[in-house]
Amino acid sequence: MKYNYVTIEGCIGAGKTTLAEKLANDLNAEIVLERFVDNPFLAKFYVDPVHYAFPLEMTFLTDRYQQLKTLLTQRDLFTDLVISDYFIDKCDIFARNNLQSDEYNLYLKVYEIISAYLPKPDIIMYLHNNIEQLLINIANRGREYEKNITADYLQDIQSRYMNYLRQINNIPILIVDTHDMDFVKKPEDYQKLKKLLDNDYPNGINTIIF
Repeated sequence: MKYNYVTIEGCIGAGKTTLAEKLANDLNAEIVLERFVDNPFLAKFYVDPVHYAFPLEMTFLTDRYQQLKTLLTQRDLFTDLVISDYFIDKCDIFARNNLQSDEYNLYLKVYEIISAYLPKPDIIMYLHNNIEQLLINIANRGREYEKNITADYLQDIQSRYMNYLRQINNIPILIVDTHDMDFVKKPEDYQKLKKLLDNDYPNGINTIIF
């Protein structure tokens, strides 16, 4: 493994947690997973996004910070392999999409302080899929509070991810088209994704289409 700290990212329903778990198990890596189930505002946000967006994003921000800070203090700059299913910058991506301008300006002050002290991944693998498949994946996992997620919301989030990733020039980013892949049921598809992490990539976006 060429990387010490690998992040799997993607829009809601992309399968990032599933892939992160499979990789961590195969590579005997420590895994860091987003604790969305513990966020008391998530279900409320999907019902009333205007009212609950700010406490939702603040809760996610502080929890992600605590996870990564704890991991950093327990390790020597990630000398052992770590795989996560999010990177701290997703806080800004979702906050830009979900918050009103005055709320976002306040949120940004806190985010900039917090994010400056956290490690950045050595590589980001972004799982890109079409909106129709994302909706199918979301429906299949059967989380009641996600039933109100719309195609427009997913499109907004995915577009913001793409715009944000284009601005990163100091980390290798793999954008992998997973529309025709099933890395859960097809071992050969999983192996293709796993083998991507054996290679060196230039900083910035590297598009992978199988």
